[in-house]
Amino acid sequence: MAFLPTTVKEIEALGWDYVDVILFTGDAYIDHPSFGAAVIGRLLEAEGYRVAIVPQPNWRDDLRDFRKLGTPRLFFAVSGGAMDSMVNHYTANKRLRSNDAYTAGGKAGFRPDRAVKTYTQILKRLYPHVPVVVGGIEASLRRLTHYDYWDERLMPSLLVDSGADLLVYGMGEKVIQEVAAAMRNGFNAKLLRRLRQVAFVADRTYVDRLDEEQTIRLHSFEECCRDKQAFAENFTRIETLSNLMEQTQTLVEPTGDRYVVVNPPHTTLTQSELDRSFDLPYERAPHPRYRGKGDIPAWEMIKHSVNIHRGCFGGCSFCTISAHQGKFINSRSERSILAEVERITQMPDFRGYLSDVGAPSANMYQMGGRDRELCRRCRRPSCLHPRRCPNLNNDHRPLLDLYSKIRAVKGVKKAFIGSGIRYDLFDDSPYLATVIKHHTSGRLKVAPEHTEDAVLRLMRKPPFAMFEQLNADFHSVCRAEGLNYQLIPYFISSHPGCTEADMRALSQKVLGKLHFTLEQVQDLTPTPMTLSSVMFYTGSDPYTGAPLYVARNQDDKRRQKSYFFREEQRSSRPQKGVPQRQSKGTPTRQPKKVSPRRKR
Repeated sequence: MAFLPTTVKEIEALGWDYVDVILFTGDAYIDHPSFGAAVIGRLLEAEGYRVAIVPQPNWRDDLRDFRKLGTPRLFFAVSGGAMDSMVNHYTANKRLRSNDAYTAGGKAGFRPDRAVKTYTQILKRLYPHVPVVVGGIEASLRRLTHYDYWDERLMPSLLVDSGADLLVYGMGEKVIQEVAAAMRNGFNAKLLRRLRQVAFVADRTYVDRLDEEQTIRLHSFEECCRDKQAFAENFTRIETLSNLMEQTQTLVEPTGDRYVVVNPPHTTLTQSELDRSFDLPYERAPHPRYRGKGDIPAWEMIKHSVNIHRGCFGGCSFCTISAHQGKFINSRSERSILAEVERITQMPDFRGYLSDVGAPSANMYQMGGRDRELCRRCRRPSCLHPRRCPNLNNDHRPLLDLYSKIRAVKGVKKAFIGSGIRYDLFDDSPYLATVIKHHTSGRLKVAPEHTEDAVLRLMRKPPFAMFEQLNADFHSVCRAEGLNYQLIPYFISSHPGCTEADMRALSQKVLGKLHFTLEQVQDLTPTPMTLSSVMFYTGSDPYTGAPLYVARNQDDKRRQKSYFFREEQRSSRPQKGVPQRQSKGTPTRQPKKVSPRRKR
């Protein structure tokens, strides 16, 4: 099977005299189910469409990359890539990164800031009459008014800023096929606007014809800019809807004299639909155009790994997974997973070690509500916070059976679990012991995120006591098995509601009492469409209106992050007990009263 074409020469070699869809992406083209552009391209190809990909087009020169393949018969598709382009470009303290894991050689500078907006504006300028459909994580999380951390302001829907004709949000396999079918005979706005899981800009006439009982009218972009409370109210309505099993209501958000309309999403893909997406005939390699240009770090990381399910019901405040993939778990079949494992064992550079058998949270495979009718009525953003739902089936046996079958595949010496594990799902399951004995490379990753209960509640994470119990259980298993393994915890600083006193307490518990040397730490980056970003912008909890302390400036954020490291490692930290000038953001300063109104 050949790669999807990326040049005129490759198109001619296929004997094509036209292309149906030309897909622009901010990533290098890697033909593998972990990369969205490849998935969308292969799905459309399987439906009989001719698809070409333009990876990382040059937006700085005479725009020849945008012109070289000409005009598609149906539409242009645009994605920023597997990561949000702003998160890809900048650290939490807004410094420009020097590398890009999705580019050959790991080189930076091959995609613009706000890639979807930039690519779309160029295409609409060059081809004003050709439809542009945007999708992927960057478009999905910017489908409505959102807080932009890098510009420190609210921004309108990406549809308004970019000029795109249609936005596909969430995991787009099903809807992109429907979009292509609707455009077979040309752009038909009436037909496209009936589709689920799309957003578009409409006028008052269209909006006034909508069924009022099935329509939720949000505060306008302009009102949100004037009043943080309005923005907070919008978020709670959007998040609540996004966590329903079956959503039927349309969202309408005024912007200027136009309206952003977001149709309800499809229900979660069936197992056979998900399997089909993973079973397509991918080359499972970077395109040959990158030979001699260096490794692509993101590919090197995942090429010997297997994704076993989508979705996460953890509902962490700072995470974008539930907003993009949903909270309901969509698991692949054992057949599909084992077939992929066997394909990996045939790769020339495979040496017997699967780097990860994982997912957004590694141990949610085939989990969900026992009574699905209760799930249909549920409006909770998390099945685990503030306490585990009594309807949740957290049986680890299907996953342990899968692990056993993977270990039995010829050629597999070890199958590691590299994804994060939810330890608040364990109970009395033998899962932890099995993972330590059979699926750990020596370092097991978990994400307590903080130690202080007040901060953990805002993060929607379990109490720190559960991590302390995990730590004891982990070392007990290691001692019994004679293993010298490490538990690697992740922590976050500067989350809304977290003060310097909270970080000092974290340091005393983790570095002092538990004697960890921390490696996996990060300063919060408030990303669009997460609860954390809303709290960061408004300075309050959108659900309660309670004011929150927020470390906003970079000095405050750096000071919080310094507590992850031992006292002697900190630079320019005062000695204990020495009085210091209280600056903005220190814990003795009361947070300002604010009217009430987040791929980490």
